[in-house]
Amino acid sequence: MATKTLLIVAHAPSPNTKKLAQAAYDGANHPDIDINVILKSPQDTQPEDILAADALLLGTTENLAYMAGLTKDFFDRCYYPVLEKKQGMPFALYIRAGHDGTGTKNAMKTITTGLRWEWIQEALILQGDWQEAFTEQVEELAMTLAAGIEAGIY
Repeated sequence: MATKTLLIVAHAPSPNTKKLAQAAYDGANHPDIDINVILKSPQDTQPEDILAADALLLGTTENLAYMAGLTKDFFDRCYYPVLEKKQGMPFALYIRAGHDGTGTKNAMKTITTGLRWEWIQEALILQGDWQEAFTEQVEELAMTLAAGIEAGIY
C-alpha cells in the first residue's frame, strides 16, 4: 500500500503563525504515524500539490473578517484544476483570528462545499491575543488528521 500524503498549506506571515505551521508539521509527523507530510505556503502551492495529496490541512490568518489574501489566491489558482478530481478529500482548517473568525470560517465553508471536500471537524479558531496553547491545539489537529488518513478513517 502506498504511503499517504498530507498537504499542509499554512499562511504564516508572523513569528507566531510560523510556530503554528511548525506545530502542524510536527503533529502530522508524529513518530507513530507513517505518512508523507508536505508543508507549503499558499503562494507556493500548485494544483499538482493538491492532486498528489490524500488530505489537506489549511492554516490562515483572519484578515478584515476574511481569509488572508494569499489564502484566497491559493483557492483562485487551484479551485478549478482540482474541482472534479479531489471530491471527498479530507480537510481541516485552523484560523488565527484577532476577532471571532466567523467570516473566515463561513468563506471556507462556501469554498470547500463547492469543492465537495470533507471536513474532519469544525474549524479550529485560535481567537484573541496569542496563547502558547494555540500551538498544542494545531499540533493535535494535524496529528488527528494524519492518523485518520493513515488508518483509512478519512
